[in-house]
Amino acid sequence: MYARERQRQILEALTRTGRVAVTDLSAQFEVTTETVRRDLDQLADRGQLVRVHGGAVPRRTGDVEPDLESRRVTNIAAKRRIALAAAELLPTDPRSAVLLDAGSSTAELLPHLAGRRGPVITNAPAIAQGALVHTDLEVHVLPGRVRPTTAAAVGSTTVDALRALHPEIAFLGCNGLDIEGFTTPDPDEAAVKAAMVSSAAKRVVLADSSKIGARHLVTFAALPEVDTLVTDADIPTALLRQLIDAGIEVITA
Repeated sequence: MYARERQRQILEALTRTGRVAVTDLSAQFEVTTETVRRDLDQLADRGQLVRVHGGAVPRRTGDVEPDLESRRVTNIAAKRRIALAAAELLPTDPRSAVLLDAGSSTAELLPHLAGRRGPVITNAPAIAQGALVHTDLEVHVLPGRVRPTTAAAVGSTTVDALRALHPEIAFLGCNGLDIEGFTTPDPDEAAVKAAMVSSAAKRVVLADSSKIGARHLVTFAALPEVDTLVTDADIPTALLRQLIDAGIEVITA
Protein backbone atom coordinates (compact mmCIF):
# COMPACT_ATOMS: atom_id res chain seq x y z
CA MET A 1 0.00 0.00 0.00
CA TYR A 2 1.33 3.44 -0.93
CA ALA A 3 1.92 5.99 1.83
CA ARG A 4 -0.76 8.33 0.47
CA GLU A 5 -3.45 5.65 0.64
CA ARG A 6 -2.31 4.58 4.10
CA GLN A 7 -2.44 8.18 5.32
CA ARG A 8 -5.91 8.63 3.86
CA GLN A 9 -7.10 5.59 5.81
CA ILE A 10 -5.44 6.93 8.96
CA LEU A 11 -7.43 10.17 8.65
CA GLU A 12 -10.65 8.24 8.11
CA ALA A 13 -9.95 6.11 11.20
CA LEU A 14 -9.28 9.28 13.17
CA THR A 15 -12.60 10.72 12.00
CA ARG A 16 -14.44 7.58 13.13
CA THR A 17 -12.78 7.10 16.50
CA GLY A 18 -11.36 10.44 17.63
CA ARG A 19 -7.91 8.90 18.34
CA VAL A 20 -5.50 6.49 16.66
CA ALA A 21 -2.65 4.48 18.19
CA VAL A 22 0.66 3.69 16.53
CA THR A 23 0.59 0.04 17.57
CA ASP A 24 -2.95 -0.49 16.25
CA LEU A 25 -2.14 1.13 12.91
CA SER A 26 1.05 -0.88 12.62
CA ALA A 27 -0.90 -4.11 13.00
CA GLN A 28 -3.71 -2.95 10.69
CA PHE A 29 -1.39 -1.99 7.82
CA GLU A 30 1.23 -4.66 8.53
CA VAL A 31 4.04 -2.11 8.58
CA THR A 32 6.58 -1.15 11.22
CA THR A 33 5.77 1.31 13.98
CA GLU A 34 8.48 3.59 12.53
CA THR A 35 6.55 3.73 9.25
CA VAL A 36 3.35 4.67 11.08
CA ARG A 37 5.13 7.34 13.10
CA ARG A 38 6.52 8.79 9.88
CA ASP A 39 2.99 8.86 8.40
CA LEU A 40 1.63 10.59 11.48
CA ASP A 41 4.48 13.11 11.50
CA GLN A 42 3.83 13.96 7.85
CA LEU A 43 0.10 14.40 8.49
CA ALA A 44 0.86 16.57 11.52
CA ASP A 45 3.25 18.71 9.45
CA ARG A 46 0.38 19.31 7.01
CA GLY A 47 -1.92 20.30 9.87
CA GLN A 48 -4.24 17.32 9.41
CA LEU A 49 -3.89 15.91 12.93
CA VAL A 50 -2.15 16.50 16.25
CA ARG A 51 0.53 14.09 17.45
CA VAL A 52 0.23 12.82 21.02
CA HIS A 53 2.10 10.15 22.95
CA GLY A 54 1.52 6.82 21.23
CA GLY A 55 -0.62 8.13 18.39
CA ALA A 56 -2.66 11.11 17.23
CA VAL A 57 -5.91 13.03 17.86
CA PRO A 58 -7.97 15.38 15.64
CA ARG A 59 -6.24 18.64 14.87
CA ARG A 60 -6.90 22.01 16.49
CA THR A 61 -8.54 20.66 19.65
CA GLY A 62 -6.36 22.97 21.69
CA ASP A 63 -5.63 25.78 19.27
CA VAL A 64 -6.04 29.41 20.22
CA GLU A 65 -9.17 30.88 18.66
CA PRO A 66 -8.21 33.20 15.76
CA ASP A 67 -9.56 36.72 15.90
CA LEU A 68 -11.90 38.15 13.27
CA GLU A 69 -9.20 40.17 11.53
CA SER A 70 -7.09 37.03 11.07
CA ARG A 71 -10.04 35.09 9.68
CA ARG A 72 -10.95 37.88 7.27
CA VAL A 73 -7.68 37.37 5.40
CA THR A 74 -7.64 33.55 5.55
CA ASN A 75 -9.04 31.33 2.75
CA ILE A 76 -10.75 34.33 1.15
CA ALA A 77 -11.28 32.75 -2.28
CA ALA A 78 -12.72 29.58 -0.74
CA LYS A 79 -15.08 31.55 1.49
CA ARG A 80 -16.36 33.53 -1.49
CA ARG A 81 -17.03 30.33 -3.42
CA ILE A 82 -18.83 28.91 -0.40
CA ALA A 83 -20.95 32.05 -0.06
CA LEU A 84 -21.84 31.98 -3.75
CA ALA A 85 -23.05 28.39 -3.43
CA ALA A 86 -24.87 29.13 -0.17
CA ALA A 87 -26.67 32.09 -1.75
CA GLU A 88 -28.56 29.60 -3.92
CA LEU A 89 -30.28 28.47 -0.71
CA LEU A 90 -31.73 31.90 0.08
CA PRO A 91 -35.54 31.76 0.21
CA THR A 92 -37.26 32.48 -3.08
CA ASP A 93 -39.58 34.91 -1.29
CA PRO A 94 -37.45 38.08 -0.98
CA ARG A 95 -39.43 39.10 2.11
CA SER A 96 -38.43 36.00 4.12
CA ALA A 97 -36.34 36.60 7.23
CA VAL A 98 -32.68 35.60 7.02
CA LEU A 99 -30.43 35.08 10.06
CA LEU A 100 -26.68 35.57 9.63
CA ASP A 101 -24.27 34.33 12.28
CA ALA A 102 -21.15 36.37 12.98
CA GLY A 103 -18.08 35.27 11.04
CA SER A 104 -15.90 35.82 8.01
CA SER A 105 -17.66 33.16 5.91
CA THR A 106 -21.18 34.39 6.61
CA ALA A 107 -20.08 37.98 5.93
CA GLU A 108 -19.32 36.94 2.35
CA LEU A 109 -23.06 36.47 1.84
CA LEU A 110 -23.66 40.22 2.05
CA PRO A 111 -23.24 40.95 -1.69
CA HIS A 112 -25.82 38.25 -2.43
CA LEU A 113 -28.55 40.02 -0.45
CA ALA A 114 -29.17 42.53 -3.23
CA GLY A 115 -32.80 42.54 -4.27
CA ARG A 116 -34.12 41.15 -0.99
CA ARG A 117 -36.60 43.18 1.03
CA GLY A 118 -37.15 41.17 4.18
CA PRO A 119 -35.51 41.22 7.62
CA VAL A 120 -31.83 40.37 7.95
CA ILE A 121 -30.99 39.51 11.54
CA THR A 122 -27.46 39.17 12.87
CA ASN A 123 -25.44 39.13 16.07
CA ALA A 124 -22.53 40.86 14.30
CA PRO A 125 -22.54 44.68 14.19
CA ALA A 126 -20.09 44.59 11.25
CA ILE A 127 -22.42 42.39 9.22
CA ALA A 128 -25.35 44.66 10.07
CA GLN A 129 -23.35 47.67 8.88
CA GLY A 130 -22.49 45.87 5.65
CA ALA A 131 -26.13 44.93 5.07
CA LEU A 132 -27.17 48.60 5.22
CA VAL A 133 -25.87 49.15 1.69
CA HIS A 134 -28.97 47.24 0.56
CA THR A 135 -31.47 49.93 1.49
CA ASP A 136 -34.57 47.76 0.99
CA LEU A 137 -33.53 45.40 3.79
CA GLU A 138 -34.77 45.57 7.34
CA VAL A 139 -31.55 45.15 9.31
CA HIS A 140 -31.84 43.91 12.89
CA VAL A 141 -28.91 43.64 15.32
CA LEU A 142 -29.31 41.23 18.21
CA PRO A 143 -28.57 42.61 21.69
CA GLY A 144 -25.80 41.36 23.94
CA ARG A 145 -22.19 41.72 24.96
CA VAL A 146 -19.84 41.94 21.98
CA ARG A 147 -16.88 39.54 22.23
CA PRO A 148 -13.67 41.29 21.13
CA THR A 149 -12.27 38.12 19.51
CA THR A 150 -15.13 37.54 17.09
CA ALA A 151 -17.06 40.85 17.25
CA ALA A 152 -20.20 38.78 17.94
CA ALA A 153 -22.97 39.61 20.39
CA VAL A 154 -23.27 36.88 23.02
CA GLY A 155 -24.88 36.29 26.39
CA SER A 156 -28.29 35.58 27.86
CA THR A 157 -29.95 38.63 26.26
CA THR A 158 -28.80 37.43 22.82
CA VAL A 159 -30.10 33.93 23.46
CA ASP A 160 -33.42 35.26 24.82
CA ALA A 161 -33.89 37.49 21.77
CA LEU A 162 -33.33 34.54 19.45
CA ARG A 163 -35.90 32.42 21.25
CA ALA A 164 -38.61 34.87 20.17
CA LEU A 165 -37.57 34.78 16.49
CA HIS A 166 -38.42 32.31 13.73
CA PRO A 167 -36.38 33.14 10.60
CA GLU A 168 -36.87 31.13 7.44
CA ILE A 169 -33.17 30.28 7.23
CA ALA A 170 -30.02 30.67 9.32
CA PHE A 171 -26.50 30.72 7.93
CA LEU A 172 -23.95 29.77 10.57
CA GLY A 173 -20.20 29.49 10.83
CA CYS A 174 -18.23 27.00 12.88
CA ASN A 175 -14.68 26.43 14.06
CA GLY A 176 -14.75 22.66 13.74
CA LEU A 177 -16.72 19.82 12.21
CA ASP A 178 -16.37 16.11 12.90
CA ILE A 179 -18.55 13.13 13.85
CA GLU A 180 -19.40 14.79 17.18
CA GLY A 181 -21.03 17.69 15.34
CA PHE A 182 -20.28 21.38 14.86
CA THR A 183 -18.02 22.98 17.45
CA THR A 184 -16.61 26.32 18.60
CA PRO A 185 -14.16 27.23 21.39
CA ASP A 186 -16.27 29.67 23.42
CA PRO A 187 -19.27 28.51 25.52
CA ASP A 188 -21.10 31.84 25.23
CA GLU A 189 -20.77 31.88 21.46
CA ALA A 190 -21.84 28.23 21.34
CA ALA A 191 -25.00 29.07 23.27
CA VAL A 192 -25.91 31.74 20.72
CA LYS A 193 -25.24 29.42 17.81
CA ALA A 194 -27.36 26.71 19.44
CA ALA A 195 -30.20 29.22 19.84
CA MET A 196 -29.89 30.12 16.15
CA VAL A 197 -30.14 26.45 15.23
CA SER A 198 -33.28 26.10 17.37
CA SER A 199 -34.96 29.22 16.00
CA ALA A 200 -34.58 28.74 12.24
CA ALA A 201 -36.72 26.66 9.92
CA LYS A 202 -33.63 25.74 7.85
CA ARG A 203 -30.07 25.57 9.19
CA VAL A 204 -27.06 25.98 6.87
CA VAL A 205 -23.45 25.79 8.05
CA LEU A 206 -20.65 27.38 6.02
CA ALA A 207 -17.28 25.71 6.68
CA ASP A 208 -14.09 26.00 4.65
CA SER A 209 -11.57 23.17 4.49
CA SER A 210 -9.68 24.32 7.59
CA LYS A 211 -12.70 23.35 9.72
CA ILE A 212 -13.14 19.79 8.43
CA GLY A 213 -12.03 17.24 10.99
CA ALA A 214 -11.32 19.85 13.66
CA ARG A 215 -12.90 19.60 17.10
CA HIS A 216 -13.20 22.43 19.63
CA LEU A 217 -14.42 22.75 23.19
CA VAL A 218 -18.19 23.09 22.76
CA THR A 219 -20.60 21.34 20.40
CA PHE A 220 -23.37 23.75 19.43
CA ALA A 221 -25.20 21.41 17.02
CA ALA A 222 -25.24 17.67 16.55
CA LEU A 223 -25.17 16.45 12.96
CA PRO A 224 -28.96 15.82 12.69
CA GLU A 225 -29.68 19.42 13.75
CA VAL A 226 -28.18 20.89 10.56
CA ASP A 227 -29.87 20.70 7.16
CA THR A 228 -27.07 21.71 4.79
CA LEU A 229 -23.29 21.98 4.89
CA VAL A 230 -21.55 24.15 2.29
CA THR A 231 -17.81 23.60 2.04
CA ASP A 232 -14.96 23.90 -0.43
CA ALA A 233 -13.22 20.59 0.25
CA ASP A 234 -13.62 16.90 -0.36
CA ILE A 235 -14.73 15.47 2.98
CA PRO A 236 -13.14 12.24 4.27
CA THR A 237 -15.31 9.28 3.31
CA ALA A 238 -16.15 8.25 6.87
CA LEU A 239 -17.26 11.75 7.86
CA LEU A 240 -19.19 12.22 4.61
CA ARG A 241 -21.06 8.99 5.32
CA GLN A 242 -21.91 10.22 8.82
CA LEU A 243 -23.20 13.52 7.42
CA ILE A 244 -25.37 11.81 4.80
CA ASP A 245 -26.71 9.33 7.35
CA ALA A 246 -27.67 12.29 9.55
CA GLY A 247 -29.70 13.74 6.67
CA ILE A 248 -27.34 16.61 5.86
CA GLU A 249 -27.16 17.87 2.29
CA VAL A 250 -23.48 18.44 1.47
CA ILE A 251 -22.66 21.08 -1.15
CA THR A 252 -19.06 21.45 -2.35
CA ALA A 253 -18.34 24.87 -3.82
